[in-house]
Amino acid sequence: MPWLNRKANEPARTGAPADLLVVGLGNPGAEFEGTRHNVGADVVGLLAARYGERLGKSKERALVAEVRIGAHRVVAAFPTTYMNASGESVRALCRRHGVDDGGKLVVIHDELDLNVGRLKIKQGGGLAGHNGLRSITQHLGTTDYVRLRVGIGRPPASQAGRDYVLRRPGKAERVELDVALARCVDAVEQLLDEGIDATMATVNRRDTPQRDPGT
Repeated sequence: MPWLNRKANEPARTGAPADLLVVGLGNPGAEFEGTRHNVGADVVGLLAARYGERLGKSKERALVAEVRIGAHRVVAAFPTTYMNASGESVRALCRRHGVDDGGKLVVIHDELDLNVGRLKIKQGGGLAGHNGLRSITQHLGTTDYVRLRVGIGRPPASQAGRDYVLRRPGKAERVELDVALARCVDAVEQLLDEGIDATMATVNRRDTPQRDPGT
């Protein structure tokens, strides 16, 4: 695939390839922890913790943990390049861990166009104005990777979008998001066991609003 075209200054991959590279997007630093824009980073931290691991620094400008989920080797990563330069780290992570298929790269990110706590998953598609996805696509040269979107809802009319995503949610919203983050980890597990089509059917159908039978 296009992102595997090795650049002159890129080291060769060493070690066994990962079955899945799960990248959670966000911004580094204590001031951004727990903000809406960092829900992707929260997911990979939760994924690592579920399997008894913690994220640690890597040469690829990311916090990384390797976990075993059944027979699968999974790499969980949070790029520390800031959101709009995430692709630099993701490309290096793909090279390092032998990710040679778009179905083996899962990018988790916040989504303004989904209600709080709703999830959507698909492979490929547009960027929806997300700076992290734009950077990843530019560095990989393809949009053919899996995106797991976490709904954070739209800001009120009186609040700018940037201020909204860079702030921490209130208590009630935090509870909804924490449930959604755990479901993201469940989705990663299902993706490993059953593939993208089955995972889309489960995640996307569950998050489709039910029609009121009285309307």
